[in-house]
Amino acid sequence: MTSYTSERIEGLVQQLAPDLLAYFTRRVSPSGDAADLLSETFVVICRRLGDVPANDAETRLWAFGVARKVLSSHRRTSTRRSALVERLRSELNQGESDTRDDSSGDRLHLALSTLKPIDQEIMRLVHWEGFSQAEVASILRKPAVTIRSRYTRARAALRARLADDHGPEDPAASGADCAAPVH
Repeated sequence: MTSYTSERIEGLVQQLAPDLLAYFTRRVSPSGDAADLLSETFVVICRRLGDVPANDAETRLWAFGVARKVLSSHRRTSTRRSALVERLRSELNQGESDTRDDSSGDRLHLALSTLKPIDQEIMRLVHWEGFSQAEVASILRKPAVTIRSRYTRARAALRARLADDHGPEDPAASGADCAAPVH
C-alpha cells in the first residue's frame, strides 16, 4: 500500500467514522453491533478505494450508501439467523417432549452432572453426538487410551449413581440408559 493510499484511508476514517458510527448506533440493537458494521463498511470502502469520489460531499453520500447496504445485509442475516434459531428451538423442544421421560431424563442429567467436566464431555460426545471413543480422543486432543479409561470409569460411576437412586431392579442400574442417547 502506498503512502498516498494509507493517507487517503486514514483521512476517510477521520472524516466519516463518527457520522457512520452514529448512523449505525441509531439503527441497530444491540448497539455494540454498530462498531462491527462500521468496520465492515470501511472494509468495503478500502476495497473500493478507486470508486470513492474526490469531492468530500460526494464521498460522504457515497459512504452512507455503502453503510446502508452493509446495514441491509446485516438485517437480512439477523432475520435468517433468528428464524433458524426459532426453528431449532422448536424442534429441540418437540424432540425433548417426544423422547424423554422427564423423571428418567432428569435422573440421568443429575447423575451426569456429578462427573468431572471432561468425563461429562466424553459421555456426551459418545452418547449424544454418536462419536466413537477414538473420534472423541481426536476431538479432545487426548490419547485414545486416556479416553477409553475415562469413559469406562465415567460409565461405571453413572451406573452406580443410577443404581443408588433406584435400586438394582432399575434398568438404568445395568447401564441400559448409559448406552442410549440422552436428550
